[in-house]
Amino acid sequence: MSAANDTKFRSVVFLLTGIPGQEYLHLWISVPFCFIYVISILGNSVILFIIKTDPSLHEPMYIFLSMLAITDLGLSITTIPTIVGIFLFNSREISLDACFTQLFFIHSLAKIESSMLLLMAFDRFIAICNPLRYASILTPPRISKMGLVFVLRGVVVALPFPILLKQFRYCRANVLAHSYCLHQDIMKLACSDIRVNYIYGLFTTLFTFGLDSLLIFLSYMMILKTVLSIASHDQCLKALNTCISHICAVLLFYTPNIGLAVTHRFGNSFSHLLQILLGYVYLLVPPLMNPIVYTVKNQHLRARIIRAFVK
Repeated sequence: MSAANDTKFRSVVFLLTGIPGQEYLHLWISVPFCFIYVISILGNSVILFIIKTDPSLHEPMYIFLSMLAITDLGLSITTIPTIVGIFLFNSREISLDACFTQLFFIHSLAKIESSMLLLMAFDRFIAICNPLRYASILTPPRISKMGLVFVLRGVVVALPFPILLKQFRYCRANVLAHSYCLHQDIMKLACSDIRVNYIYGLFTTLFTFGLDSLLIFLSYMMILKTVLSIASHDQCLKALNTCISHICAVLLFYTPNIGLAVTHRFGNSFSHLLQILLGYVYLLVPPLMNPIVYTVKNQHLRARIIRAFVK
């Protein structure tokens, strides 16, 4: 077989990775992953069902929460089946087309989730800093337009990833570092010049995660300034309490995101196991925890859920 044919043959599939060195425990490890999958799907579906069927929840804050739940559902459906397949059935092979499709959905949905968190920060900013104009600013048509713009931004920004990767030849080892496909992981396997991908990946990170996190931080600085100007201590605590759920969601999303980006940029300085664990936390924990955090912290939403299932 010629070198060209060998390269073509080796690029037919990629091999996904579970937890190296723990293969004998993969069957047991699949149990918590299945649990996470079920809870993520059920939790976000319940949030969507309650918000859709209860007219009292048709307010901007809950509409943004439903957008976040849809994004989390998409991330769970896109990633967890391949993860569970590895640990349950040792199904590691994934074709290039399937890998690039999964990659597109993961990156676009992650960027959309970042946008949803920004919109929710904007919602809290208006509610606390300009409450008298809250209803007039966050009208349903305006909310729909903002959501559509950020969805299109996520799709447009992520679309070049699979297109650029399809132009490469893959002549190195075809083993990926994670149980799913990521742009920064696949491009390292190419034997072509990846400078364009590297620069574009850095640009998209700054344009989406970097810009969104900066605007969220500025929103909370202004919220804190407004809250500290409130004379009543009880009112101050009450205003801050409405932000706790969102702050938890932001930390759950951005903390592992930053950690994963750092380990990919400076991979030689970190253990491979840490990179794998951060990858799982980055994509699995937010869809799992967001419904739990909002249900626990939001008394109105919690009461509606209890009323719907306890009759």
